[in-house]
Amino acid sequence: MAYVLAITNQKGGVGKTTTAVNLSAALALTRRRVLMVDFDPQGNATTGSGLDKHALEASVTECLLDGMPLAQAIVASPAAGYHVLPANADLTAAEVGLQQQEGGALRLRTLLGTVREHYDYVLVDCPPSLNMLTLNALAAADSVLIPLQCEYYALEGLTALLDTIEQVRATLNPRLHVEGILRTMFDARNRLANQVSEQLLEHFGDRVYRTIVPRNVRLAEAPSHGLPVLHYDRNSRGALAYLALAGELVRRTGVPVPPQGAPEKAMQETHHGDEETRTGTQP
Repeated sequence: MAYVLAITNQKGGVGKTTTAVNLSAALALTRRRVLMVDFDPQGNATTGSGLDKHALEASVTECLLDGMPLAQAIVASPAAGYHVLPANADLTAAEVGLQQQEGGALRLRTLLGTVREHYDYVLVDCPPSLNMLTLNALAAADSVLIPLQCEYYALEGLTALLDTIEQVRATLNPRLHVEGILRTMFDARNRLANQVSEQLLEHFGDRVYRTIVPRNVRLAEAPSHGLPVLHYDRNSRGALAYLALAGELVRRTGVPVPPQGAPEKAMQETHHGDEETRTGTQP
């Protein structure tokens, strides 16, 4: 049964999608079966995984609003090494649609329940706001990973997010907890960044990952090639950071390596129809 991790921060530009894509790729390299759910209407995690968001046969939107089985929308991404539940701008319609559905806040949890047995990890890339989509992700998740840039307003925004997580735990998902806080786009030469990092460690202790994701040119370049940085430049500092993060996450969650052949079996069981037409590539 998959461990579901929501990757969220209501502030944009903190490396949320970069983390979703590259942590998924790093976990896949450990032979875990990974599903990355793009839950952001921008669809950046979809394109960063090597898929054309403008040419999708189906997306998460059809599953949320039209009752399409999740397995029919999941796409294998050979470029990234994991499966993707893709998204594009159509997902904006789900914000209103879910509000009008009875039990709309639990829709993603219900959908993931149909495929969780086929994966070891499900990572959900949330939109940069605390809206109905983010609420769905938090209601479906076992825990939350919070990417955070060490800057002046970081702690203020973190407090608001933690309050939301507590509210979701009290009302929709009692098992939800903070898996960890990830320092991203870190520049060790910046005095403020170091001060904020020290404050995080002081206030949150072990909940702050030891891994720090640095500012890295190769990490920034990889999405334009439709690749996780691990498949673009595996020896870059960004790639090594996400490999280290995957190691931390696996140690914390204790998710074992599946039996030999399980990733291939998951691909077969969660896909229907012509495999060639269900695999996307970046144009």
